[in-house]
Amino acid sequence: MSLELRSPKYERASITIPSEVSDLQKNFNGTICSNKGDEYEIEGNIIDLLGDESSDMTWAQSSNHWKLTAAVYEDIWRKRSLSILTGEEFPIQKEKELLIDWLNPKANQLYMDIGCSTALYGRLVKNEQPRCDVVSLDFSRQMLDEARMKAEAEQADLYLLRADARYLPFFGATFDGLMMGGTLNELTDPLKVLYEARRVIKKDGVFFMMHLVKSPTWYIRLMQDSAGLGGLTFWTVEDSNLMFERAGFSIAEQFTKGIVCFTKLMPA
Repeated sequence: MSLELRSPKYERASITIPSEVSDLQKNFNGTICSNKGDEYEIEGNIIDLLGDESSDMTWAQSSNHWKLTAAVYEDIWRKRSLSILTGEEFPIQKEKELLIDWLNPKANQLYMDIGCSTALYGRLVKNEQPRCDVVSLDFSRQMLDEARMKAEAEQADLYLLRADARYLPFFGATFDGLMMGGTLNELTDPLKVLYEARRVIKKDGVFFMMHLVKSPTWYIRLMQDSAGLGGLTFWTVEDSNLMFERAGFSIAEQFTKGIVCFTKLMPA
């Protein structure tokens, strides 16, 4: 199906994205515009709502714009990170099982991976349920380029969208489900992003969240405090749950292992 966006410039104006843009086996380039006339580029199937727009970024955020980071992120770090962070064997397959179990993707429904990096979650969901539609959103062109290559190789059709998660370009109650894997810790305004997530999710939707929490171990806490200088934020489970609830979500299920916390959120 086609995808409807809300114009970044005009809140009541819509932009229609043809379904062909999500077919990553075919290269799609062009220009899209809202009914108010504001235009945006699609290059290599990536819908770019930011263009040359820039904003102040932390070190952690700016590193996502490096080609090297995008190239090694998933295969070198992401597939091993949970085993490293939890201190025990935690293969990516286990994370996938939890994602699919809680999100429970269905045919003809629409899902979004917020801060997708290389679209790992989006690809997992699309491969599990090929008849659903998935938007993988990130602010890094380099990450989305890598996501496109991986999704094309897996024949996973995705809408790849370059946008700012603080201002999600969608109308209210658009998505049947949302997912976010590790991005929460990097956000400069996490509550704003969570408010936006609450706005665009349907009242019976599910939000799958994975983020890192403060360690009870003093020497790991020291490392986390140092990472804070680079733009990473860590909360206790209790504090992060208060933030989720403040944004309008309730905690349906939660699983914590080491400093890794998985949460199934639902609109309150």
